Amino acid sequence: MPDARDGAIRADLDAALLALDRAAGGRAALHAKACVRCGLCGQSCHVYLAEPVPANLPAAKVEKLASLIRGRRTLLGRHAPWLSRARDVTPETLEELTDAVFGRCTGCGRCALHCTVGLDVGAVMRAARTVLAAAGLTPGGLRRIVDAQLRDGNQMSITPEEIVETAGWLSEELARETGDPGARVRVDEAGSRVLYLVNPREIKFFPLSLQAAAGVFHAAGESWTLSSRACDVTNYGYFAADDPAAGELTRRALEEAKRLGASEIVLSECGHGFRSFRWEGPEWLGHPYPVGVRSVLELLEEYLAGGRLRVDPSRNALPVTLHDPCNLVRWGGIVEPQRRILRQVTARFVEMTPNREHNFCCGGGGGMLSMEEYGERRVASGSVKAAQIRETGARVVACPCHNCADQLIELARVNELDVEIRSVVELVYDAIVWK
Repeated sequence: MPDARDGAIRADLDAALLALDRAAGGRAALHAKACVRCGLCGQSCHVYLAEPVPANLPAAKVEKLASLIRGRRTLLGRHAPWLSRARDVTPETLEELTDAVFGRCTGCGRCALHCTVGLDVGAVMRAARTVLAAAGLTPGGLRRIVDAQLRDGNQMSITPEEIVETAGWLSEELARETGDPGARVRVDEAGSRVLYLVNPREIKFFPLSLQAAAGVFHAAGESWTLSSRACDVTNYGYFAADDPAAGELTRRALEEAKRLGASEIVLSECGHGFRSFRWEGPEWLGHPYPVGVRSVLELLEEYLAGGRLRVDPSRNALPVTLHDPCNLVRWGGIVEPQRRILRQVTARFVEMTPNREHNFCCGGGGGMLSMEEYGERRVASGSVKAAQIRETGARVVACPCHNCADQLIELARVNELDVEIRSVVELVYDAIVWK
């Protein structure tokens, strides 16, 4: 007689089968079926380059989902699985799929640029994640962050009172630094033109980044505010492939913009935050946004081009290189603004090789930082990025993504890189001439 645990397993498998049927009817399945398993994708994958074992080949990860689709949806797969390499959906095959798409892939998409038949491997990986999410197999650390965002309004469960308190002492510091008592970190100021969404790590652990943004906004004469209710630019529902959760987080930010009367939402330096809010959000909600949305990098470039900031690049005298976050650059299309900014606010800007759309992932994407079970693999995969940084000879890495910054800080420590990780807005702030 099956016990309650067997019933739970069956229920999870039933949900996984329904999600697999949905995935099998989408474009991701077409890409999964088209893979010719040539293996050339390995040379474009930072995970494989760091550990060149067959399981790390993007094609091998694609095959994990493709084999389940064949077992479920093809006549040959159902009746002669040994001829078509088809597999059934079982706890064991789902466990293998979890390891492949959460533990060995950040969804960076670099392999798609170099695929011989043009497969969108990132889309296949996310489709696989939807199957696992339906089965209740999202890694625990990632799921907890999604739950915190839904429950508390931000991934770090920072209360509105904490946000207001942090803004208060940061305002005191900013007024002291700028010599202007009007310079402050604004919170819940109705009628502001810009609602600024930030990564909560700026409030909790890296407040100087938030202070820098407030200083730049002040110097540019911007009308802006944070929200104490919905401040979070990150969206871990996207990483977890939980579209209802991701859509709800997006909706809350839009509602907050409406409440405060903002006409534009500006997204702080966050790769997946930009991609999910700017490009995926309208799909989740089923309608276009009623307000404008753009990256803070686009706004900073506008300030500099319009003469709203006076800067002195000699104030950033050390050589600076730039990390290209995958979701911001390859997937989001924000490629040149940060480069034009850095050329104006730093004395010596040095590119990594390769760069722009062909950059290597730092290894921290796809929610990997939240999944402790894959920590060693994550750090090891970042050795490719560490080598890139070392080759530039730079002393500062400009990193327009707080998620990537956490990974790069750890990579710098583990690989003994003599570099400082800075956000772009911090470098702009440091270059401002106040008088």
